[in-house]
Amino acid sequence: MSPFTLLLIAWATVTAAFAAVMAWKSMIGFREEDVVILDPAEAKQAEEQQHLIARIERLTRWAKGFGFASLALLLAVGGVWAYRGYVAFNGGPTP
Repeated sequence: MSPFTLLLIAWATVTAAFAAVMAWKSMIGFREEDVVILDPAEAKQAEEQQHLIARIERLTRWAKGFGFASLALLLAVGGVWAYRGYVAFNGGPTP
């Protein structure tokens, strides 16, 4: 397998993981309410909302990591593709 193919496979895998994390984050965040709870009787709801916000923040870190990794791999794939095109255009053997 060529390095170009391996880069494409790595990019596809990281991008799929990024999409999965974003979908999961969206599903979890769907239940989040933008309500300020002032009544002491609703303290349990406030605690649940704090746990939910903490989970969303953890998923945000993962999403950023996978997103930046996907971007870096996409740039690497583009660089290899451009280099191969340049070499082929100048009559050299395609790596």
